[in-house]
Amino acid sequence: MADATPLRAPERPTGVLVLASGETIWGRGFGAEGAAVGEVCFHTAITGYQEIMTDPSFEGQIITFTFPHIGNVGANDEDVEADHAHALGCIVREDVTAPSSFRAAQGFDSWLKARGKIGLAGIDTRALTRRIREGGAPNGVIAHNAEGVFDIPALVDMARAWPGLEGMDLAGQVSCAADHPWDGGVWQLGAGYQPGGADADRPHIVAIDYGSKHNIFRNLVKAGAKVTVLPATASFDEVMAHKPDGFFLSNGPGDPAATGEYAVPVIRQMLETGRPLFGICLGHQLLALAIGARTVKMHQGHRGANHPVKRLDTGQVEITSMNHGFAVERDSLPANARETHVSLFDDSNCGLELTDRPAFSVQYHPEASPGPMDSLYLFEKFVSRVRAASGKN
Repeated sequence: MADATPLRAPERPTGVLVLASGETIWGRGFGAEGAAVGEVCFHTAITGYQEIMTDPSFEGQIITFTFPHIGNVGANDEDVEADHAHALGCIVREDVTAPSSFRAAQGFDSWLKARGKIGLAGIDTRALTRRIREGGAPNGVIAHNAEGVFDIPALVDMARAWPGLEGMDLAGQVSCAADHPWDGGVWQLGAGYQPGGADADRPHIVAIDYGSKHNIFRNLVKAGAKVTVLPATASFDEVMAHKPDGFFLSNGPGDPAATGEYAVPVIRQMLETGRPLFGICLGHQLLALAIGARTVKMHQGHRGANHPVKRLDTGQVEITSMNHGFAVERDSLPANARETHVSLFDDSNCGLELTDRPAFSVQYHPEASPGPMDSLYLFEKFVSRVRAASGKN
């Protein structure tokens, strides 16, 4: 196994990645100073690092970017998926350069620093990615100190003491604090995000926020829906008080079985109403748990914007964005659930649809932020169902 050593040894390392195994990988720190502990994963997208760093699904994770030139287009106030950055930090191959984009408002280094997020540059990210693929996603600590002073034994202890994502409910930590209407439309060059979705005659969708990405709601609005967002811990009565025509279950971080302890009973009641339901990523896993299926921690997870998924009804292949470390066990799906999508990377389950309820879900991210736009049809499919069931235009 190749060592994930720095590309060139810094004279005085100012950053380090310390794994629970005791392995120490030195580099050059950037962004905020300090230390953060979490799961070390890798992401294969070649663009969209702001969207990735602000995706709430990355709560508790340190991202290794396999694309070497991260930070080259800087940062702005529009390319974000949540109100703040959720990933703990990032590991990159090349030093972050000055931004080269007319949309840049600041450099990636200063953007990270302002959000208290740590970066580590000068690392052989290909070797680190191979290590994760072979040995699984390890627990680790990313640290940055401008003076190059690190207490390595303490950082090793910190990595070993972190319990890991399995059994951890993080949705409640990243969810919104209160109910609120969503009134943002899709982005347009030169105009930013346009308002929309407030029309009273639109079909009304209540979205449960387990750690949602903003572009999901934008696409629901674009498809013709009115959206109200509720916290992850909302009760069934609180959901129904908004008189929904349909239900949406968002993406989010952590172990679905842990989040399911409070989410699954509510989802089962949603299903009993007979109203359309759509889930994405964690929402897909929670729907599976609600119908009696099981989820399992994956060896390395799926994270990238180039994952091929096959639609079983048509044979069509979609290139998709993914970000998940847990998966639905196909063999545990009950008789009233049919598999609709599978990963062409490892044949894992990527979608399901109920045969006795108007409910379906996918494991990947159809909102394309960042990522390809092959799967936007799913928003049209869902809103069309809600429109037909509610009689609203």
